[in-house]
Amino acid sequence: MLTSFIEGLLCCLTSKSVNAVVPVESSESADGYEFVEVKPGRVLRVRHIIPDRALVEEPSQGGSVSCKRKITVYRNGQLFIENLGERASAELKTCQNGDTEPNSTVEVELTDSRNSSPPVSVPGNNGASEKGGAGEAPAAGLADPSQQPRRRRRKPKRSVVIDCERKISGCKGTHADVALFFIHGVGGSLDIWGSQLDFFSRLGYEVIAPDLAGHGASSAPQIAAAYTFYALAEDMRLIFKRYARRRNILVGHSYGVSFCTFLAHEFPDQIHKMVMINGGGPTALEPSLLSIFNLPTCVLHCLSPLLAWSFLKAGFARQGAKEKQLLKENNAFNVSPFVLRAMMSGQYWPEGDEVYHAELTVPILLVHGMHDKFVPVEEDQRMAEILLMAFLKVLEDGSHMVMMECPDIVNTLLHEFFLWEPVTPPPPKKESKARPETAKAQTEDSRAVSETAKVRPATARQT
Repeated sequence: MLTSFIEGLLCCLTSKSVNAVVPVESSESADGYEFVEVKPGRVLRVRHIIPDRALVEEPSQGGSVSCKRKITVYRNGQLFIENLGERASAELKTCQNGDTEPNSTVEVELTDSRNSSPPVSVPGNNGASEKGGAGEAPAAGLADPSQQPRRRRRKPKRSVVIDCERKISGCKGTHADVALFFIHGVGGSLDIWGSQLDFFSRLGYEVIAPDLAGHGASSAPQIAAAYTFYALAEDMRLIFKRYARRRNILVGHSYGVSFCTFLAHEFPDQIHKMVMINGGGPTALEPSLLSIFNLPTCVLHCLSPLLAWSFLKAGFARQGAKEKQLLKENNAFNVSPFVLRAMMSGQYWPEGDEVYHAELTVPILLVHGMHDKFVPVEEDQRMAEILLMAFLKVLEDGSHMVMMECPDIVNTLLHEFFLWEPVTPPPPKKESKARPETAKAQTEDSRAVSETAKVRPATARQT
């Protein structure tokens, strides 16, 4: 989902090599921090805030979105997505500036994660703001068949049929059945979500934000196998099972988006909505053999000042005192070179390809900082095309760390998405009962038609 080079730059901002972990016995503090032992000796710090709630009535059920689509992968790498039901597409496009043209098919070409952006045209790129998703970008981008190169389809390699109906209602934070999960990426910590955790907890939401292993104040095992994608994904699965409510919303940043996608597949009935912030395209993860993070840990430690400066230039739209302070405060970005190297080499997730993402049926908000030099906007546009229910927002004042640079804008955007409800289709009109005389006349007419049908074959043979 993200190129292997990108995220490791987050780690090189301090020289500490061992994370400070509170003993498991002190499981909770006054600040809402808990320390969860997911495995023996593997302790994760979690910020868990349960606000005081007033008893309120259950919100309206909103509407439902039907999903029926067929995903076919051919041996030449071609991916063909056919939306079999028109109801979901119509409702989605109504929410996207009233665009109600039906979306029938999406045809793209699979590419390797190390390659550049794929040859998919996305319309309406105005630079400052871009909306896309299952309803808008594919239909307009592929409307003209002459724009697409002709490919001869062969026998399908894989075919997946999705048929589901998902109910979506408003998620008011005063309800105890809603929980928000925030998952950071490589080199970060739960502290990068400080503005979001404070904002939504004040609104009455229950928020849960863990530190990945080796990050923040979580334990940092000194074995590389502890930082593979599957090891970290298992940690997030156990954290989710511990804190999940009836309706759960996942918010991921960068590498953390991959874990949100993993959880959405593991718990499809419990995930209500998702937010992907600068997550990149829907490609399978594979570590790069030529990455600078394959250097020995001692060399990475010496290069820390240079890498920190490089990240400041590429990860923030502006490089002032405010941005430098954001990188240093609250124990954020305190990762040892060993953890960094293991994290980057452990990003192996072959299942996370385009088909894997196309199977997601939850509503997803994509947030992208326009000045992000790590993740091109084309990758998030590609993601918006593959996903069934996706809304892409590009913020012109943000970069890779957009939730720290523009906290007020991001908080408002997320809150509006949490409260979003699909359009409820009007109830079908009841047919009026016919009068007895009318019903009798209709019966006689049907008999006459039946007799005519019996005569016609004989007449045809005579002719």
